[in-house]
Amino acid sequence: MRMNGMKKLLAVSAAAIALSAAAPALAQDAKLKIGMTFQEMNNPYFVSMKEALDEAAKTLGAQVIVTDAGHDVAKQISDVEDMLQQKIDILLLNPTDSAGVESAVKMAKDQGVIVVAVDANAKGPVDTFVGSKNKDAGYQACQFLAKSLNGEGEVAILDGIPVIPILQRVEGCKEAFAEFKGIKLVDTQNGRQDRSVALGVVENMIQSHPKLKGIFSVNDGGAMGALAAIQGSGKDIKLTSVDGAPEAVKAIADGTPFIETTAQFPRDQIRVGLAMALAQKWGARVVPKEVPIDVRAVTKDNAKGFSW
Repeated sequence: MRMNGMKKLLAVSAAAIALSAAAPALAQDAKLKIGMTFQEMNNPYFVSMKEALDEAAKTLGAQVIVTDAGHDVAKQISDVEDMLQQKIDILLLNPTDSAGVESAVKMAKDQGVIVVAVDANAKGPVDTFVGSKNKDAGYQACQFLAKSLNGEGEVAILDGIPVIPILQRVEGCKEAFAEFKGIKLVDTQNGRQDRSVALGVVENMIQSHPKLKGIFSVNDGGAMGALAAIQGSGKDIKLTSVDGAPEAVKAIADGTPFIETTAQFPRDQIRVGLAMALAQKWGARVVPKEVPIDVRAVTKDNAKGFSW
């Protein structure tokens, strides 16, 4: 077994042990509080995370406090301050700005709170980071796109908010495109991971590049806007993305120009992140600093059987 495989096995084993060990302890300690601050909550990806957290907390008998930063780092810091006043034991942090939340991380650690960053890492003394292999996700999506074009044609990237996961997806995408001599990246524009914004951006892309054959979107929200623009243009332009959102999976299954999304597993990120925090809470002396969660390509062949 390769070393990274062994590390992954150990991490999963630690997660399982932590959850099984924590349940009886939590039953005796009704005061245990888990705080979770999200960068946004109007995205199905983060909604599924919250659902997984609520399910886990119910099983463990823990209290949960959840806040939505709305992509406002000042609000996120304020939300963490409020949670600390409520004496949380664990902070699950989904940062809206990886560098900007450093002061919140330090405040939490100063009060003895265990801090686990989820989906995107944060600066400061974070105990563990649990997140998808975003670079791999971007690479897989763009490799699939390039292969579907037989390694030739003009392509574009629909970028997003410059947080680390999005930057990594773009990095992976560009690496994949670079492996195909006939693929030419002609445009990169920011759709802000928003359907309505992406619609207008992609309409302009298509108009500016009449030979455009493929588009990679950094997330499924932007991809759905891109899909509307492609269908409205009547052109044969293929689309890939990252996330695995239900709406995107359905579009792929229906045989639209949306041909692939590299799915992440938001529920697993929460489950493993919470397990890492509980392992430390209940006495583990060696907890991984980082636990990467694998991604998986969803295409027309397997879309009907996929869900988060």
